[in-house]
Parts: sequence; structure tokens; C-alpha cells
Amino acid sequence: MNILAIDTSSETMGIAIYEQDKLKVEYISNSKNQHSVRLMPAIQQLMSDAMLAPRDLSRIVVAKGPGSYTGVRIGLSTAKTMAWSLNIPVIGISSLETLALQAASFQQLICPFFDARRGLVYTGLYQPNDIGVLESVEEEQNILFEDWLKQLKQKNEKIIFLSPDIEMYRELIMETLGELAIIPLESFHIARPSLLAIAGRDRQPTNVHELIPNYLRLVEAEAKWLEAQRKEHNG
Repeated sequence: MNILAIDTSSETMGIAIYEQDKLKVEYISNSKNQHSVRLMPAIQQLMSDAMLAPRDLSRIVVAKGPGSYTGVRIGLSTAKTMAWSLNIPVIGISSLETLALQAASFQQLICPFFDARRGLVYTGLYQPNDIGVLESVEEEQNILFEDWLKQLKQKNEKIIFLSPDIEMYRELIMETLGELAIIPLESFHIARPSLLAIAGRDRQPTNVHELIPNYLRLVEAEAKWLEAQRKEHNG
């Protein structure tokens, strides 16, 4: 089985090919706002390095959000187009869960999050089970980070925080949770696409036409349009 994993849900673009039970090739780039022009050439190079043709792929696993609206859309569109044209399964996995996989080997609560501006974050809470598979403890949500941290403090348990935006919130995390907060080294805060491939290896695929982004909230333009429609309807 050859699995192509794609994650463009943050500023980091990650792609990998996982063959049977080993990583074949992995590529991670942190070039901001270039996913639209760099993703397909990077996939082509990755396939070449792995000495694989598109027909050799068995399935595609993609991070489906939340995260950057544009980034999520680019990754999903590419994955769905490839899966449909190659007639192979496609599996969508939460981008927050993908990030949380970085700490799945630790028996601790894991809080992945992405900055959503204006003090808001996309976040959730996970914990590995006895065999290292992540289980959701608190559902994913879009919430004021300050309020979220207060909720987490009530658990009175150590929590690992993971985020490419960790430095924006490090001080607030430590002020609120103190010794209950664990913030690992920088390398843990970038989701590895190879872990995404492993997570999607045994999951049931989604119908390619039913796989949709998980934005957790309406994008600002759509929210404003709906609000305008509501006001117009109410006179």
C-alpha cells in the first residue's frame, strides 16, 4: 500500500508517501502563502523521489481543517481531484488531530490549537489510549483562548500544548495553567504528514464528493453575507 498524505491547513505545507509499514519520502516546507503554486510540483517531485507513478498510489489522506481557509481548500481540492481521477480512496482527518499526533506517544492530555485571530483559536482536547490511538476528550471548537484555558485549568491535569502559533500564546498559557502546562520543543509544533498517513492507513474512506472542509466557523465574508441577508429578511 502506497499512501500519499497532504497537509496544507497552516503556513506549513507537508506531504509524505508511506509505503506498507515505513516512511518512503517526506517533505515539509514553511514558505508562507505559496501552497497554491507549490503543492502540485512538490507532489510530483515527491513521487519522483519515491520512484512511484500516480497509478501506484493506493489511497490519499488529507488534513481537512480547521486552519487556514485557503490552505484547507487547496489541500482538499488537490486530494479529491487526484483521488477521483485515479479512482482510489480518500480519507479526511482533522488538522487538529493531525497536530495532536505529534505527542501521541505521551500518556497526557493533548491540546492542539491554531490561532483564529481576535483572541480566538481552533482547538480541541485529545488523549492517547493504551495503544497510542488518539481519542477525543473535548470536541473541536472555535473559542476565545482565554475562556478555553480556564476550562482546561478545571481539569487539574497536566496538558501538552501544541501549535505553530505557540509563541503568540505561551505567556497566557503559563499564566493560567502554570505547572499544569507542558510546552515541548519547537519541532513538536509542526505536524508531520507521515503521521497523518499512518493515522489514515486503516480508516474508512469518505465518498470523494462528500468530503468537505471542516472550518469550525464561517469565513468572515460568508458570515457578513448571512448577517446582511438576515437583516434584510427582518426588514
